[in-house]
Amino acid sequence: MFGKLTLEAIPYHEPIIMGAMGFIVLGGLALVAAITYFRKWGYLWHEWLTSVDHKRLGVMYIIVAMVMLLRGFSDAIMMRTQQAIATGGAEGYLPPHHYDQIFTAHGVIMIFFMAMPFMIGLMNIVVPLQIGARDVAFPFLNSLSFWLFFAGVVLVNLSLGVGEFAKTGWLAYPPLSGIKFSPGVGVDYYIWSLQISGIGTLLTGVNFFITILKMRAPGMSLMKMPIFTWTALITNILIMAAFPILTATLGLLTLDRYLGMHFFTNDLGGNMMMYVNLIWAWGHPEVYILVLPAFGIFSEVTATFSSKRLFGYTSMVYATAAIGFLSFIVWLHHFFTMGAGGNVNAFFGIATMVISIPTGVKIFNWLFTMYQGRVRFTTPILWTLGFLVTFTIGGMTGVLLAVPGADFVLHNSLFLIAHFHNVIIGGVVFGYIAGFVYWFPKAFGFTLNERIGKYSFWCWLVGFYLAFMPLYVLGFMGMTRRLNHYDNPEWQAYLIVAAIGAVVIAFGIFFQLLQIVVSIRQRDKNRDVTGDPWGGRTLEWSTSSPPPFYNFAHTPVIKERDAFWDMKENKDAYSKPKGFQKIHMPKNTAAGLIISAFSLVMGFALIWHIWWLAIVGLAGGLVAVLARMFNEDIDYYVPAEEVERIESEHLKNMANQA
Repeated sequence: MFGKLTLEAIPYHEPIIMGAMGFIVLGGLALVAAITYFRKWGYLWHEWLTSVDHKRLGVMYIIVAMVMLLRGFSDAIMMRTQQAIATGGAEGYLPPHHYDQIFTAHGVIMIFFMAMPFMIGLMNIVVPLQIGARDVAFPFLNSLSFWLFFAGVVLVNLSLGVGEFAKTGWLAYPPLSGIKFSPGVGVDYYIWSLQISGIGTLLTGVNFFITILKMRAPGMSLMKMPIFTWTALITNILIMAAFPILTATLGLLTLDRYLGMHFFTNDLGGNMMMYVNLIWAWGHPEVYILVLPAFGIFSEVTATFSSKRLFGYTSMVYATAAIGFLSFIVWLHHFFTMGAGGNVNAFFGIATMVISIPTGVKIFNWLFTMYQGRVRFTTPILWTLGFLVTFTIGGMTGVLLAVPGADFVLHNSLFLIAHFHNVIIGGVVFGYIAGFVYWFPKAFGFTLNERIGKYSFWCWLVGFYLAFMPLYVLGFMGMTRRLNHYDNPEWQAYLIVAAIGAVVIAFGIFFQLLQIVVSIRQRDKNRDVTGDPWGGRTLEWSTSSPPPFYNFAHTPVIKERDAFWDMKENKDAYSKPKGFQKIHMPKNTAAGLIISAFSLVMGFALIWHIWWLAIVGLAGGLVAVLARMFNEDIDYYVPAEEVERIESEHLKNMANQA
């Protein structure tokens, strides 16, 4: 009746796993108790869990991303500690099968369940405000996307205490991920968590693509859009083009495992290289799906804190589009060593070097924006400066790996790990944290503590160099990745330094959390309801902080590229709108949460081969979808009097602050 699920699936004999599960359960119970004590269940249900407001969904994405950052970083700390002590006769504290699960979970969580939701959360909060829209094109679809992603998060965390996770690496190459070499449920957890959350991501891509193209304010032509919106547009085009490849690839792997197909094994004409090609045809665009929005954030931050227009706007737009196009023709540089041949390797090596050109254009544009500007060294600009140095180093090491001859030596070594983290941490993570600090007052109405934010930045920056520069050296010394034990004593000193660097990064994460806590306690002191604490240039800063649920009482008319700067110069940034009218808005709904809950049930049942429960999950999800389709009561109107009351209150708050 319960398929492969038995009590033996719970790893009672693993003290580390059971300790982690106990901590998670106690934390969850404490959270439930606090919500119950303060009687907030009704508020959470009506205002957050069933919300279709893009701003609230964006906040929920970022909260989940922060939680998963802690989970993924705990894996990193365990790996670094294991490698620092596991040499010679010492085996360390992690058994090999557990270590393999940890490095797989670390990669999957950090890419799919930390970086992706952080990026989508920032897009949710900012893009509609930047283009003058009241919400995204399909608000319900936005809610469904979040809850499908959340179902994937639940599945990947369930694997910690019920069964196991994959021991294959974060891309699950066959034949290791096939049923012969991975007969347990770990790879199935991997497949279904990514399939369910990936569908949510694909729906997000469609939603924002249509939103940006069809819902811009009057006068906002494509070449008047803020750069962050441009990067979001290209990113969502990449999502729509790349994520179906991931869905199809995992679908074929599922058929291999469940029905004995041989797409990716040598039996009956299959070929594991087909999987490698497909997964990287998605995987390399995925790198730019992550980093392009970060580039957009750096553009906004640099212009604002240099008190200048962004240098080279047009070249920025074309460079973004060029990166998006070129990201699809470089995937083979991930497997230069697998026998494609000299001509093929040469083409993809050259293409990889070419893609560095538009990235270099962006870096010079940011530098020229700062040149002769009045640069204010706030927390967001510090993250930007740290990015410029760190990402440039990562880019240079990437160009080295783009040379097939050098890649033959460095492939699968720690040099590659250092390069990847160099661009992902130095580009993606630094960018998202800069955007989080920059737009935090827009989302919550008060600024974050600058002093603690700077502590966090310096810990992240110093910790990064301590943690990953030694890995470049170890790569040259011949140390390969995924080792849980080694016999070369010359490597240990570098790995100890790397472990110290991870601890310093942990302090950076601690200061980030402390910054939020302290800022909430001091929110009355740092409150800024005017919406413009930084002197922003783009349209989102023209609304109150946080914006009302309808965003704009009157849809703005855009005349210049820096819309808010133009409004301030023309003295109409905060002028009271005339002739209030009722506003059409979507109603909150629990349909997305319900569909996602049935998807979670179906995914869990498929993992454990509980076929009757999988049918229940599928049928329940379909019924919920049909019920939503035939529900006509999906919107309402905000009365004109209510709109006028909210706008008058905003003007009164501004006058009090002045």
